[in-house]
Amino acid sequence: QVQLVESGGGLVQAGGSLRLSCAASGRTFSSYAVGWFRQAPGKEREFVAAISVSGVNTDYADSVKGRFTISRDNAKNTVDLQMDGLKREDTAVYYCATNPRGRWYSRSHYDADSWGQGTQVTVSS
Repeated sequence: QVQLVESGGGLVQAGGSLRLSCAASGRTFSSYAVGWFRQAPGKEREFVAAISVSGVNTDYADSVKGRFTISRDNAKNTVDLQMDGLKREDTAVYYCATNPRGRWYSRSHYDADSWGQGTQVTVSS
């Protein structure tokens, strides 16, 4: 399906911020809901945030509410994840993914039809 390219990961101290970006390559993903997931070593891939096709509806995992903000710019075929107040437990590989449904109600990574390559986010004190 859609080819996704990620950027913005890196090393940051606790309390700092990072902005991740997910861009469609080869075709638009404006007709897809887009989600961000993360996976730490030895753990299952978990839901972080999702945004609907229109960008009006967003959803966040409880662990990131109030700290992370997901947004999209369909004209640029990009979806961003602004991460503020980062904590050590946020350390993981972050992936963006597309869902052909208008909303990502399930919060399940199994509903994804395309994945980005993943970008490492490391938070230290």
